[in-house]
Amino acid sequence: MDLRKAALALGLTATPVLAATPALADFDAESYPPYERCALCHGLFGVSANPRFPHLGGQKPAYLAAQIRAFLDGARHNDGGQMVAIVTELAAADIPVAVAWFASQDPPPPTGQIAATTAYADLGCAACHDDPADPLAPHLTAQHPEYLAKQMEDFRTGRRAGSDIADMHRALLTDHAAAIVPLATDLAATPRPDFPQ
Repeated sequence: MDLRKAALALGLTATPVLAATPALADFDAESYPPYERCALCHGLFGVSANPRFPHLGGQKPAYLAAQIRAFLDGARHNDGGQMVAIVTELAAADIPVAVAWFASQDPPPPTGQIAATTAYADLGCAACHDDPADPLAPHLTAQHPEYLAKQMEDFRTGRRAGSDIADMHRALLTDHAAAIVPLATDLAATPRPDFPQ
């Protein structure tokens, strides 16, 4: 592993280090691959340190591309507007590069312990999310449990809205608030299936 990759794997980014070096005052951030902008929150290899930001490593590429488009088109928003700010900095040609990078990374490791809830089966989640033929239903396993619970709660309350998918999730979760945290815990502790990308 070269020095730059090792530093990035430790959570360091080249931009602040190089920008602080007087000899490199004319450093050009545009010369870095577009996925490094995403890495500030999602981790260079798609494993984020902060549960506010989802793991992207090994995620379905069509899903990643669709979410970027949704943020660009104003169909999806996040709490602080960070995603809208970042994706608008990407050129159209940057998007497939960033998508391919994160989709090709190893999936994140599962965390925590399974609580053995039946909510995943009861709500029918597997019909879409465990179907390798559905490129737009994201992997939910080995994801931050806090992130999963937040997204499910946002679907349930209508905070995440504006699409048929959001409406379907709201209908599924409306009467299942108590199942959200155990379901998120189980998904986080479950290894991600090895679907072809």
